[in-house]
Amino acid sequence: MKVVIRISGMINNTEKLEETLYRLRLRRKYSAVILKESPEIEKILRLIRNHAAYGHIDNETLKLLIQKRGVPKNKSKKINVEKVIEQLEKGLDLDIKPFFRLHPPIGGIDSKKHFGTSKKAVLGDNKESINELIRRML
Repeated sequence: MKVVIRISGMINNTEKLEETLYRLRLRRKYSAVILKESPEIEKILRLIRNHAAYGHIDNETLKLLIQKRGVPKNKSKKINVEKVIEQLEKGLDLDIKPFFRLHPPIGGIDSKKHFGTSKKAVLGDNKESINELIRRML
C-alpha cells in the first residue's frame, strides 16, 4: 500500500491540480491518505509529485498511524487497529475516516525540493523513507 501526504498549501495551484487533490481527499496541508497500488494511481501520483510526498508504508507505521491519528466515523466506538488494517487489505468500507490529519514534521522539511536533492527534501517518491517522515509527523 502507498501513503500520500499533501505538502504544499492551497495558494497558486491550478484548477486541475486542486480537483485531483480534492478527489484524493487531500484537502488540507499535511493531510494523508492510504491508497492501493495500481497503474491509475501511479499516473495520479506523477501528476501531483510537485505538491505531495508518497511512498510504501510498512505495517508497523500503519498501525501507529491508525492508532494515533485515526478518527472513527461513529464517535461512540473505539478503533480496532487490526480490524481496520484487514478492511484496508480487502478493500471494504472502513470504520474510520478515509484520511489522516498530521502535524508538521519535527525537525522541519524542505518543502520546495524533491526527495534526494537535499537532506530535508520530501516532495515526490520517498519509497521506504516515507515511514520515517510519518513517524516525525505523528
